[in-house]
This record gives sequence, C-alpha cells and structure tokens, in this order.
Amino acid sequence: MADTAFPAQAMILAAGRGQRMRPLTDHTPKPLLQVHGQALIEWHIRALARGGIKHLLINTAWLGEQIPAHLNGLAADLGCTIDYSHEGRDFGDALETAGGIARALPRLAEVFWVVAGDVFVPGFDFTAAAMRQFAQGRHLAHLWLVPNPDHNPGGDFGLAAGQALNLPAGDPQRRYTFSTIGLYRRECFAGLPAGNPQGQKISLAPLLRQAMDNGLVSAQCLHGPWTDVGTPERLAQINAARPPDHRRGV
Repeated sequence: MADTAFPAQAMILAAGRGQRMRPLTDHTPKPLLQVHGQALIEWHIRALARGGIKHLLINTAWLGEQIPAHLNGLAADLGCTIDYSHEGRDFGDALETAGGIARALPRLAEVFWVVAGDVFVPGFDFTAAAMRQFAQGRHLAHLWLVPNPDHNPGGDFGLAAGQALNLPAGDPQRRYTFSTIGLYRRECFAGLPAGNPQGQKISLAPLLRQAMDNGLVSAQCLHGPWTDVGTPERLAQINAARPPDHRRGV
C-alpha cells in the first residue's frame, strides 16, 4: 500500500541478500524471517506506528517481491502507508545503504528515520517527538550506538558529550557499534546524485565519518535490547528467549 502524496517519515532497509543467514534466506528475504511469531520487519513497522510514524518506505532487492505481498495487510490494519524502492527490479541488486537512501530521497521527508530491517530492537521508541527535537538542532544525523557486541569487538565509532567520533580502527575509545538506527536530514545526502538514477552502490560510513569530522553527527547510547540478526544462531537465540512485551499490537 503506497501513498506518495505524503513523504515517508522512515525508511526500513530490506534489500540485503543475507548471505550469512543461508540457507534460511535462500527462499525468504531476511526481514521476513520469523521472530516470536512475526517477521523481523514487522517489529519495526509496529513500533513506528506506535510512535505516530505512519508513512514508511522500504527498499527491496533479494526476493523483494515477497515483502509487499507479506506486509500489505499489516499496513492496512495499522493505518500505515508503505511505499517501496525496488532496487533489485530496477538495477538487479541492492545499492548499499547510502545508495539506497539516495535512490529513495525524493520520496523521503526533510527529516526521517532509518533502520535496518534485520536488527531486533523490541523496546525502541520511534517517535515524532524525537524527529521534531532533532529537526530543531544543527546536526545532519543523530545515531543510536550500542556497546560493542562479541561479533564486532573493534566497534564503529566513539562517543563523547553527545557527539559521534570518527576514530581510527584499533583506537581504544572506539567502544560503540552503530545500531543502524538513526535520524537524518535530507541535507546529509546532498552530495549524492539526486534520486541515484544510475543505481550507484554507495556506502553510508564514509558520509557519516566526514560529517563527524565536521561535528555534525550527534549520538547517544542505546541500552535496551538490540540484536543484529546476522546468523541462524542469533535468530535461534532470540526465539529461544522470553518474548518481549511489545510482541503484539500497536
């Protein structure tokens, strides 16, 4: 269900192949793998709806046709509109994170959420109030960081006084991993081709690091439950644990 009359307030990244999740992803896109009885991506959609974020955009590539087919009924139930950026259909493959955002940018609001469809953060609050607070500041992006998990001991960024820090690999202050959750201004992607018409594959990290060097990326630590569902073992561990409180409804 799409309504392009309204710019999307959030983009869920769902285009990846999920190689490390094979064979589970041979016939199912990773965001549709089940966690406590519902698809991974559904947890985000329900959380966004609870926070008043009802206009969403999802990018797709690998087995991308399955995602709108699966979510159409959910969108109607929650009163959401979901638009799609079909990178696989249009270019034959996923465009990486910044390339995918650039492709979707003409359909995104001036300030918008981004989250990967394959992370599990059942307690996170995606709110319109957070968007408004971010819009009143000067930063190009605001990131949620998590203490380094075992599978990423070297971390991604540093964090000090509410600012994300671009630190070299091996720096002991690089204690945090990017959760994939962030708020962005359209201006953060102003240097990329508008609408990415050629389907360039562009990584997000270099853009963020450049903005960090200019003091334009704020951040905070996410202390609640968070899992990068990157392997079948992690998926099994989540499903073996007690279901979180927000497992149903809005």
